[in-house]
Amino acid sequence: MADRRVLALDLGTSSVRALVFDERGATVPGMLTRRPTHLEISDEGKAELDPDEVAGALGECLDELAGGGGMDGIEHVATSCAWHSVIALGADGRRLTGALTWADTRAAPLVAELRSRGDMDRLQAATGARPHTLYWTVKLPWLARELSPAPARYLGLAEYVTGALLGDPAASPSMASGTGLLELATATWDEQALELAGVDAAALPEVAPGDWTGRLGAEGARRWPALAGATWHPATGDGAASNVGAGCVSPDRVAINIGTSAAIRAVEEAGAAAPLHRELWRYLVDDRHVVSGAAFSGAGNLYAWLRQVTALPEEGSVDDELAKVPPGSRGVVVMPYHAGSRPPLDLAAGSGAITGLSLATTAIEILAATLESVCYRLASGYEALASGMGREPEVVASGGAIVASPWWQQTLADVLGRPVRIVDEPEASARGAALLALGQTTDPATVRTVEPRPDAVEAQRAARALHEDLAARLGYR
Repeated sequence: MADRRVLALDLGTSSVRALVFDERGATVPGMLTRRPTHLEISDEGKAELDPDEVAGALGECLDELAGGGGMDGIEHVATSCAWHSVIALGADGRRLTGALTWADTRAAPLVAELRSRGDMDRLQAATGARPHTLYWTVKLPWLARELSPAPARYLGLAEYVTGALLGDPAASPSMASGTGLLELATATWDEQALELAGVDAAALPEVAPGDWTGRLGAEGARRWPALAGATWHPATGDGAASNVGAGCVSPDRVAINIGTSAAIRAVEEAGAAAPLHRELWRYLVDDRHVVSGAAFSGAGNLYAWLRQVTALPEEGSVDDELAKVPPGSRGVVVMPYHAGSRPPLDLAAGSGAITGLSLATTAIEILAATLESVCYRLASGYEALASGMGREPEVVASGGAIVASPWWQQTLADVLGRPVRIVDEPEASARGAALLALGQTTDPATVRTVEPRPDAVEAQRAARALHEDLAARLGYR
């Protein structure tokens, strides 16, 4: 039987990619195209993508693949897209805004007001989310106040692109769950969330059924005839797809991803999922599975920032220098919220802090404390997941930042006090979307398994206590 190939489209915040996987979930060599996207940012918290630019960049990726024969034999098309984006439309269907991404924090002044209205515990249990600048519960009322006339409808980036290519702007259950407006149990818009957002269901995309499939529209079929007969599958939120791509599709494993930002997530069957811990969020993977976890806006971007503003050693020697710093970084403590926080914590960009500095403190000690602080936040997420599940799951870590740093791998294992399995899958989200389209899962190759060091575990426990104490005194809890 001929090998089934899947075209995976990955719509990220910094780039779009199109790549081809075989039926075992392996990338087909030479079949990856990429185009950068431009995130428009401002000091006021703006972080928008131009959705037409994103769609155009994706079209260029597909043109390049087609020109190299990359679309031959494609039977399925899968999409991974960053969660939480929103585009406001006027009554005539025209765009009034770009795609406000998860990083757009201009609606932050509304959060406290919205959280004071109604039963937030009930809302989080139903939708997996409390009001936060990430979610449409906050962004939609802000857009309604800012724009005149007020928007008539709203779409996410995935629906905008799908609508252009397929003529069907319905939201997949997974993408809809990232809005904070979806009742997860029924995959329908939640009445309490709609009231907070100030809209009714008619202003939102239709939620596609779990068995939805689509076909390329006439214009796209003419442009890419090799895809005319391919089956398109529902878009998957990037975090959920990343778990699948990393082989973490049961509560026996949690996936930690450390790249520009960081996250820890676990996938469970929807009907058997543990009650949601207050410190976590929950979205849909598909119509049968949920993903619960915590995400953090600071990780590899903090390293990049420190490299700009301090005198760090040359890239190739950083790990060797970090290894000379004792666990706890000689009392330097960092709050890693320079870029703000993800839910449920509600901190604006500029909330980072560094304490314990002296005239003897070195740049490498500040870096060590910064990377340790990311591990402390991930440990809190791990403990919240484990307490709900009633077990301590295996930890699988991936992402460019941690794969590149054995020191960070070891520190994570020491902070967690348990082994960490490192896997190197640079396209985990795209791979996960492809595997979901094929209806299967496979594990990526393990790079190494890192065991915790008993002495370092104790030292990190003491250092983490200092970190937690500072967080409490600053109100970061």
